[in-house]
Amino acid sequence: MKLVAEVSSNHGTDLARALAFVDAAADLGFEAVKFQQFKVRELFAAEALRAHPELLQRERWELPEAMNAPLSERARARGLRYTSTPFYRAAVDALFPFVDAYKVASYQILWLDLLRAVARTGKPLVVATGLATLDEVRAALDALGEAGAQDVTLLHCVSAYPTPPEEANLSAISTLRRVFNRPVGWSDHTVRPDVAARAVRRFGACMVELHLDLDGQGDEYQSGHCWLPHEVRELRARLRSPEPEPVRAVCDGDGRKLPRPSEADEVLWRSDPQDGLRPVRAHRARLGAPGGAGA
Repeated sequence: MKLVAEVSSNHGTDLARALAFVDAAADLGFEAVKFQQFKVRELFAAEALRAHPELLQRERWELPEAMNAPLSERARARGLRYTSTPFYRAAVDALFPFVDAYKVASYQILWLDLLRAVARTGKPLVVATGLATLDEVRAALDALGEAGAQDVTLLHCVSAYPTPPEEANLSAISTLRRVFNRPVGWSDHTVRPDVAARAVRRFGACMVELHLDLDGQGDEYQSGHCWLPHEVRELRARLRSPEPEPVRAVCDGDGRKLPRPSEADEVLWRSDPQDGLRPVRAHRARLGAPGGAGA
């Protein structure tokens, strides 16, 4: 099982702090560290920025492209794979010299042009499936395959920040594996070591992605979906536990790959299939407040 540290926006655009995340990920036993490459003005539609000017405050979360070189160098020096999520088309090329793999966020699974672009790089891909139906996952995989992707891992997740454990629907891991015959992992937003451990021990998740913070001071920590180092250590202890998993738990769900109730608002904020901007065109006329962190 691969453990991935998602730094999100907790780096604060400070290189020293970002490097500290890389070191912490290595010290905690992660296999990879992941950053996000986005620009707010290329992420949200003009209508969204007019309706919610507070979104521009997220510009302080933008990772400068120039930071990828020292971050990837440190990651490899510490034995980690360096990965990132490109949220705008040009980011695919900007990240190419530095990343060992690309991640496609749940919010972008409808933007097939972006999926084709990452597929054409020939690098391994991780695709999050929060908010998506099986048909949408199938369309994404078809687009990736047509563009030459071969190494694709799916991540089941629930795009609610945080995710209530009773909505984790972990049995959808088995559904995705059975339907698509792909390796499937779990991107966690519950911050529950028991839930994340069950994803591995009961449902065979091949990868677990955790949103990491170092000290509770990261910009995203207050949203309630970020793990602190001591919680990561508790998860690793649970993964080593000889105690068997119970046959059934509240986090197992029904296994149907459909948006959960806590994702209802987030579904409206996915990237548009044509221009890649959030939200989809059909929902731009009735803009509510976005809450997602883009996993």
